[in-house]
Amino acid sequence: MKKETRQLINTPLKIGNRVIDGRLILAPMSGLTHVAYRELLDSYGGCGLLFTEMCSARSIPQENRYFSPVFRWRDEELSRLVCQIFGSDPEIMVAAAKRVEAEGFFGVDLNFGCSVAAICKKKCGAALLKTPEVAVKMVRDVRNAISIPLTVKFRTGWEDRPDLAVELARRFEGAGSDALIFHPRVAPDRRTRPPKWEYIRHVKQAVSIPVFGNGEVFTQDDCEKMIETTECDGVSLGRIAIAKPWVFSQWRNGSVVEMETYKSNMKQMFFLLNKHYEPTPAIRKFKKMAVYNAALFRFGHSFLKKMSRADDFSEIESAVDAFFDHSPELADRPNLNLFR
Repeated sequence: MKKETRQLINTPLKIGNRVIDGRLILAPMSGLTHVAYRELLDSYGGCGLLFTEMCSARSIPQENRYFSPVFRWRDEELSRLVCQIFGSDPEIMVAAAKRVEAEGFFGVDLNFGCSVAAICKKKCGAALLKTPEVAVKMVRDVRNAISIPLTVKFRTGWEDRPDLAVELARRFEGAGSDALIFHPRVAPDRRTRPPKWEYIRHVKQAVSIPVFGNGEVFTQDDCEKMIETTECDGVSLGRIAIAKPWVFSQWRNGSVVEMETYKSNMKQMFFLLNKHYEPTPAIRKFKKMAVYNAALFRFGHSFLKKMSRADDFSEIESAVDAFFDHSPELADRPNLNLFR
């Protein structure tokens, strides 16, 4: 990575009334950026801002942090943790945002990017991009209700037109968003085509608040290219951060990672899942995350087959040991057939 790029990603950035110490941030991902994963990520360091999984705004006001599958956290991460919420009603989003602020989170992120059918059918997530007046009202109402930073994650929209994304970005800024996290794909596109990074540049040029680019940044070269071609203020890392939670520290500091780290990382992940969750959901969550780990290796699908048959953590540990005993070979880029 070029010296200039590394210097940029290590430069503090102001978001609203707070400052983050680096410009590589975690992308919120359902079923993946849970409290156990974030604890593992924290052990490596380097992440400028943490995000929860997307949380239902309707549920948050009544949620118990010690029992909720998604609205839970460690006290020591709160000052760097953003809670992403989704919903269709501005009043309900406001109530959720108030609870998030009262708990001491760094900020609130509004999800206008999830294109999963079950979410969109409820007029949540990316479906709100079809009714921009509702989305903008949601931003404005939440902004007026809280004082902590407010960010918006959104997609290009439902048509492949950068001018629509630019107009949305301007309206979100005008309504009070402190930063934007932009994924340049149309909502119906579930990674069937590459994201159009040039759209990020259009959005960045249209607003004065920070813009984080998101979408298929898997290597240091990708990160450098995104920053250089889009002039974005920072990069939001998703799937690669699940597969390599040390990626933030590695890219910011230029450290070298040994093969042993890949193995110990997986073992620490199922230890932390077992710490935070009951065995059945812990095993389910580990298997979901293991797909991303396997995608880093040539013939990683053979490891996944063994993982799918594992019934407990003892069998999982045996599968991990057996896989690394055969000196697996890293792929140049993640296997996108698995990296989904």
